[in-house]
Amino acid sequence: MSWNDFYQRQQALAEVLDSARRDLSAAFETVPGPFRDIDELLAALHRKWMLQLTGRVEVALTDTDAAPHGDRVEAVTAAWRRTAQDNPGLRAALDVHAGSPALQDVTAREHRMLAIAAGLAEEHEPPQDAARVGRAFVQLLRAAPDSDRHARPGRLRRLIPSF
Repeated sequence: MSWNDFYQRQQALAEVLDSARRDLSAAFETVPGPFRDIDELLAALHRKWMLQLTGRVEVALTDTDAAPHGDRVEAVTAAWRRTAQDNPGLRAALDVHAGSPALQDVTAREHRMLAIAAGLAEEHEPPQDAARVGRAFVQLLRAAPDSDRHARPGRLRRLIPSF
């Protein structure tokens, strides 16, 4: 991929996300030129999400590991929520296409990464098991109302043994 291709793809992604913020369904009616099909576009959107998410998770874990009573679950929770909050169009676009075959494998890898980063799964566990734990973790993140997110920071930690 040339630099020109890279910039064209970045511009197309920005336009899709801008359109998604205004009208999510209309944003995906046509596939922008640099992408062959919707699957390639969704893969690029997920890659964009993962670049931001993994960066925030790594920073959160570094800060947590340096803290005397750091909590990996809370650190990963905060990183995921901050990434989603800062990228509402991107998160909405991925959510509306969550059932797409193009996103199944990459989403499973994302869930696995989150489970391992939070300390809820180990690297040596079967990938599908770690992904299942990560999926449950994300469901818990999404289920907590905004008011509970700040009021009871240990809530997720108490729920985790139940899955």
